[in-house]
Amino acid sequence: MVGIEYLYVLKLIAALGCGLIAGVFFAFSTFVMKALAQQPPAQGIATMQSINVTAINPWFMTAFLGTTVVCLVLMVSSLLRWQQPGAAYLFVSALFYLLGCFGVTMVFNVPLNDALAVANPNSPEGTNLWARYLTNWTFWNHIRTLAAFIAAALFTMALNTPSKL
Repeated sequence: MVGIEYLYVLKLIAALGCGLIAGVFFAFSTFVMKALAQQPPAQGIATMQSINVTAINPWFMTAFLGTTVVCLVLMVSSLLRWQQPGAAYLFVSALFYLLGCFGVTMVFNVPLNDALAVANPNSPEGTNLWARYLTNWTFWNHIRTLAAFIAAALFTMALNTPSKL
């Protein structure tokens, strides 16, 4: 019984964490980036540079990276217990978050943020970078929003599946 409770709590944490991260990314996709795009390029760049620095804080990083760790644990657990009910839900849920959210962030959004961090907001190069950044960063943010949302939905479905450790 203790093992079942432990797995249930991990699934609940994963569902809530994925949902929370999906909500943060959804906000950026639906209005934050649109508001930044309406600003003069220098102001939009400076604001996004500030957001990218401010985002590295214990609250966001705990939610983002903590959910990643829980997804890794659940993925390994699902592989070790593949024949048990719910293992496929756990595996696919974790895969959506790990690849579609964490992976996309590391491979696409972070490098774009790093390039923007060194851009001069008042230069023609900065203005050109900003135009590309808005399009590319937002596209990849849509992907990770959808991936985190799907993971949250699947982890929620997995809560109703009996599990054994």
